[in-house]
Amino acid sequence: MAMGRAPARVKPAALRRGDKVGIVAPASNIKREMLEAGCDGLRGLGYEPVYSESILERDLYFAGSVERRTRELEEMFTRDDVRAILCARGGYGANYLLRSVNWQTIARHPKIFVGYSDVTSLLTWFADECNFVTFHGPMVTKDFAVADGVDIASWESALSGEVGWEIGSESGAKPLSAGEAEGVLYGGCLSLLAAATGTPFEMDPLGTILFIEDVAAKPYQIDRMLMQLKLAGNFTEVKGIVFGEMMDCRQSADQDYSLEEVVMRVVGDLGLPVAFGLRSGHVSRANITLPIGVRARLEVGTDVKLTILEAAVER
Repeated sequence: MAMGRAPARVKPAALRRGDKVGIVAPASNIKREMLEAGCDGLRGLGYEPVYSESILERDLYFAGSVERRTRELEEMFTRDDVRAILCARGGYGANYLLRSVNWQTIARHPKIFVGYSDVTSLLTWFADECNFVTFHGPMVTKDFAVADGVDIASWESALSGEVGWEIGSESGAKPLSAGEAEGVLYGGCLSLLAAATGTPFEMDPLGTILFIEDVAAKPYQIDRMLMQLKLAGNFTEVKGIVFGEMMDCRQSADQDYSLEEVVMRVVGDLGLPVAFGLRSGHVSRANITLPIGVRARLEVGTDVKLTILEAAVER
């Protein structure tokens, strides 16, 4: 677990229309047609997508070798003409980069870095070890490649440097346990957060509003991973918890219990405000961008409101 992090993370430069956006594939391999569709989506928003042709390489289920993926990531961070870095997709394999990436190089070139799913490994470690704000949000071949794949309001608020912007009822979030809390917004895909427990790359949830999401995991598996985090002490200093949409996380179509009941069995005794259903990461539509590493306020009552209290980027 990263310890003793600086109280305030470095904020990368804001993203503007006309900026170059570098695309990387740090995990699973990608298809050219989906990559091009995602690039078209980015161009439609006014950005100039750039990528290396090697991004289409394959090694088993990976997007090429560890060396290729590491080189691609470091080059995008050090390129002066690239303003932001977006992941093409998740899948599996980003954890291989944790030992190979030159963290000092990344830390010297903080940039907007966006992804989710397997990319959680990099999002949390860039935030903790390199000490800059990262972004849990839409990816190129998944969300930018389809109609209504990106929540534009949160994307623009997060990446333009807006202060005090709200994620409210339109996010899909509903209350599970009432309360209010302030903390640093943090988290990602539950499977990756749990898998990092006990490793040098374990998450650092001290004083956080913890966001947790996943996809296609059965309720007992969600329970098991949450219990792993709980038994490891990862919820001890958490201020509030927000679950994602949790798509396809069910045992069967006719199960006689809800996933909300399952998660509250684990976290319900923590005395924290808890919300469920916020649409970021694996989602049915309109992927919401969440800045990882900035202060936020969670209010859970008859409805749910998450307010981002500080700018996530420097204008």
